[in-house]
Amino acid sequence: MATVAAVIASTHHPFYYRASTSTGADRPPFADEWVAKIEAFRATLTRAEPDVLVMVGSDHFHQLWLDNMPQFLVGKAPFFDANWYNEEREFGLPRMLLAGEEDLAAHILREGLDAGFDLAFSNELRIDHSVTCPIITLRPQADLPIVPVYTNIFAPPMPRPSRFVQLGRTLRQLVQSWPADKRVAIIGTGHLSLELGGPRQFGEHGPDPEFDRKAVAWIANGDIDGCLAEVTLDSLHAPGNATHGFMDFMLMMGVAGDGAKADHVDTLDLFHTMEAYFTWYPEGALR
Repeated sequence: MATVAAVIASTHHPFYYRASTSTGADRPPFADEWVAKIEAFRATLTRAEPDVLVMVGSDHFHQLWLDNMPQFLVGKAPFFDANWYNEEREFGLPRMLLAGEEDLAAHILREGLDAGFDLAFSNELRIDHSVTCPIITLRPQADLPIVPVYTNIFAPPMPRPSRFVQLGRTLRQLVQSWPADKRVAIIGTGHLSLELGGPRQFGEHGPDPEFDRKAVAWIANGDIDGCLAEVTLDSLHAPGNATHGFMDFMLMMGVAGDGAKADHVDTLDLFHTMEAYFTWYPEGALR
């Protein structure tokens, strides 16, 4: 059976690639600190020695649109193209071709359906920065096969936060039941408080520092009950108009498990958002 070698959750800021590769006058003043934090975070994945990456993210209306919006979708293909043209233009992200792990994708789909999740799938999924940015930060050589899992955090009606947690718990069970002697890292990306295109987009901090403080504590301490007691689809409008991406962090809390304290926690307060990085090592996962 497969081993969950690491559980990792992070934000996926699309400007990291440009900030980290810029030089001279083009290099932002916060770049060196950001790079140092990312390199420490990257080491937590390297230490786990994974063979496969399950990547939880969300399509930013690139391929999934209001004519057909799945709530949860698994990419099932031998290769995945990335990124999209606007991401190359706006963020300087590179074109990428990532190998898929079709056998694990098929296992997650079959067993996930039997576990009560009506998962959609795509054999022609093109992925965006919610998946590629964590690969750039955590595994820049992009040499491991992936299984992308996309969630709907943008288009109402969305699943409730508790459903994201349930899927996280189920996803871990599905990976552990995969009959392959492989080490799998489950990596998910979301947002803390975030405003896009609204009046709070470009503040000194994220739009709701108090929410960010509580969110980091919930995640770091595995406080699923405390999080679910305060976070609802309605409440997530208050910290910023794009804060529903926090539900992907809640999914990863479900993967890590109730009460699971993160082995690595780090944050960086940028000019308009709080970046956050978490790693858990399930018991016995490290060699």
